[in-house]
Amino acid sequence: MGLFAWYDSRKVLSLTDFDLSIWTAIGLSVLFALTLLSSYLHYRALLEIRPLKAGVRTQPLDCMVVIPARNEQGKVGRAVGSLPPDSVIVVDDFSRDETAAEARRAGAGVLAAQEPLEGALGKPSACMEGARVLTSRWILFADADTRYEAGFLDAAVAAAEAGKRDFLSIYLRPEYRTLAESALSPFAVALYFCGINPRADAGLAFNGQCVLVRRDPYEFVGGHKSLLTSLCDDVKMAELAQMHRMKFAVARAPRLGYVRISPRDFERNASRFALGGLGKGARILIMAMVWALWLPMLLWLLGEQRRAAAAIFFFVPTVFLAPWYGAARALLAPFGIYTLLPTLVRGTTDALLHRRVEWKGRVI
Repeated sequence: MGLFAWYDSRKVLSLTDFDLSIWTAIGLSVLFALTLLSSYLHYRALLEIRPLKAGVRTQPLDCMVVIPARNEQGKVGRAVGSLPPDSVIVVDDFSRDETAAEARRAGAGVLAAQEPLEGALGKPSACMEGARVLTSRWILFADADTRYEAGFLDAAVAAAEAGKRDFLSIYLRPEYRTLAESALSPFAVALYFCGINPRADAGLAFNGQCVLVRRDPYEFVGGHKSLLTSLCDDVKMAELAQMHRMKFAVARAPRLGYVRISPRDFERNASRFALGGLGKGARILIMAMVWALWLPMLLWLLGEQRRAAAAIFFFVPTVFLAPWYGAARALLAPFGIYTLLPTLVRGTTDALLHRRVEWKGRVI
């Protein structure tokens, strides 16, 4: 009896102490954990491309790189400089800054883009023009906000050849430079993989930031000429590969390449989920709204004078999202939860209503 009285006098872990507010906080914490576990498992399902051991590749690398670039000053030079010399063609898509000059200084060949055909989009048009002047067996289409470690191309081509893959989309390690990117983008990436399961739908997971293609199959499906009017040209490329019974896959290379992710990217990419069906986009939006319950739950605990529980619950976003944010940025997680939600709502609404959005000076 003395032991029970001791617990009751301090109201520690007694049955009556676990009232509705605490049980709700526990339930939300479990839901948060399940969300992130699902997201993490989806990401880990991607094939990992690892650095090649010395001497593995004996044949010369037959791969060239096309980088479509529109107003990418301050980025494109880093991308070009991280790739092998004389391997990059930058297609300058009517930039209004020093993109072309920066690319030349970094060692790229620069091709001025032609005005897109009526109804065609700028990026697939630029990719088409860049591929047209190349004769290599493999072509890597890379965004200007990517950069690579030495040996990336060798490892990527080796992975594609080993799996006899004709099209390979490669996810790079995200990097964030501004405070807004550090707060919003890691949470957005976590939600992205909550909605996309590469094992169940590799086509929807096929991402155009870094895509390696074998020339002959790429030309057989029509290349980027077949993608000119597609806002999600990467998803369309996977659909064409699947239609023609060609082998495509999605991989990750966290130790070999990096991509800068902007919060605006997720608003534009909402179209991907419209293509994949309402369920996938809705799942992401619902999970974002569930995470937005963190602050009301915290205020409820404080209002109920559950200070110890509130103190623990306060750190739930920081602790749970640390694998996506990293230890140094994890304290920004609560800001990401609430500042990303309007972007997701706006992007989803635009996608469902088929609204055109402006991107780098063009309406797409």
